[in-house]
Amino acid sequence: MTTLETALLQLTAEDLMTRDVVVIPRRMSLHAAAHLLAQAEVSGAPVVDEEGRCIGVLSAADLVHWVDRGKQSARRFDEDGTSSCCDWQMEDGQEMPPDAVAYYMTPDVVTAKPDAAIGDLARWMRDARIHRIVIVNDVRQPIGVVSSMDVLAAVARLESFREAGVV
Repeated sequence: MTTLETALLQLTAEDLMTRDVVVIPRRMSLHAAAHLLAQAEVSGAPVVDEEGRCIGVLSAADLVHWVDRGKQSARRFDEDGTSSCCDWQMEDGQEMPPDAVAYYMTPDVVTAKPDAAIGDLARWMRDARIHRIVIVNDVRQPIGVVSSMDVLAAVARLESFREAGVV
């Protein structure tokens, strides 16, 4: 194994994660959450309960699924995370519903501890077909986010060092 490969494999979530985490309270409206994501210029963020624990993720994909459903019933998640449906229908041109993001988020969030290895993070993203992993502390509060772009940036950065003869 080369020095470059060794250096890359030693990276952890703590080395890669974005520490300034945008979080979305589960009771925030879908419209307000979409605005928050746009203002922060991120494509997704952890959804937290009243104690700040990560209970899901709201991503651009969730918003696209909401738009795609159009006049179909929306997917709903109850307080305990179980799925249910509602009877309301979307009218063309109608604004986002005032419902809380907890009804639209992806509840099966992939989380990791700060010491998770880059290889594990990449494998978990691939296997779950996701673009971000929420890094949590011991009580499941988000302390960072590692995105697929963070993993790619680490690989590209180390490759640049090799090309420059540094590694």
